[in-house]
Amino acid sequence: MRKLFSLISAIAFTFFSIFNLNAAEKWDMPMAYAASNFHSQMGVKFAEAVKVATGGEIDITVHPGGSLFKGDEIKKAVQTGQAPIGERLLSAHENESLLFGGDSIPFLATSYEDSDKLWKYLRPAMEKKLEEQGLVLLYGIPWPAQGLYFKKEVNSIADTKGVKFRSYSGATARIAELMGMLPVQVEAAELSQALATGVAESFVSSGATGYDRKVWEHLTHFYEVNAWLPRNYVFVNKKAWDKLSKQNQNIIRGIAAMTEAAGTARSEALSGWYLTQLAANGMKVQVAKGQFRTDLEKIGKTMSDEWIAKAGPEGKKVVDGFRSEKK
Repeated sequence: MRKLFSLISAIAFTFFSIFNLNAAEKWDMPMAYAASNFHSQMGVKFAEAVKVATGGEIDITVHPGGSLFKGDEIKKAVQTGQAPIGERLLSAHENESLLFGGDSIPFLATSYEDSDKLWKYLRPAMEKKLEEQGLVLLYGIPWPAQGLYFKKEVNSIADTKGVKFRSYSGATARIAELMGMLPVQVEAAELSQALATGVAESFVSSGATGYDRKVWEHLTHFYEVNAWLPRNYVFVNKKAWDKLSKQNQNIIRGIAAMTEAAGTARSEALSGWYLTQLAANGMKVQVAKGQFRTDLEKIGKTMSDEWIAKAGPEGKKVVDGFRSEKK
């Protein structure tokens, strides 16, 4: 990752020395997660590289933690031009099209290698869908694999009945339903308060979210499930994008590609570290086994079959392409 960003810096300073400094186009970039989260940190790196590489012509200010727009407001804000660029969890928009949930099909792509293969087929479909919505896709970075957080020991889904479960997408709400839990819509920035007040008692996410939100203050158990590796994606308002010179568009796309590669490497490097931190702060971190694992795999198959059936030809093309590389 350090080598990648050294390369970004080298390219950026080369561009800086070639092009004259013009009046800056100032862009605000809302992001949903805390400033300490690696997604937000990658956003800052991206913004810094863009500023230098465009000779100061594009100056992006990152606003993490839902400070400018809340997570569920970011995409609409970019679509309507209130912000020219932003970041959001891809699957949070599954209600608009099932394609947005293509990276979050339970137990389809459960490793970083598989996540990259799936993205190879999902990205073109997402680029087309976003263009229809007046947006341009720049890059997507996966979270570490998803696990389940609880405030008690769980040995099967019989133990999850009636638990208040934080959901953030159609897929997570469906998981709650199939596990007999009660889904509650809660944004990442509001998660700590929801846990503290008992609005939510459980959720599915990576070790990163648990660490960022210090969930050990309210919860006791984390079960490694490796259900999927959801992506955050960065996108630009197409009208704002079209106003840029072709030169600056190419510079931004190049930096976006390197940010995606560096961010994915950073995510993978941190994935194990986050779990050690949960354990170090008193949580019981363990692999889901026995009846609990069996129950989860049945739910995963149900949800996979449902997604493929509803997603239509575009969704089937994505899954078939991914599975062809798995053979």
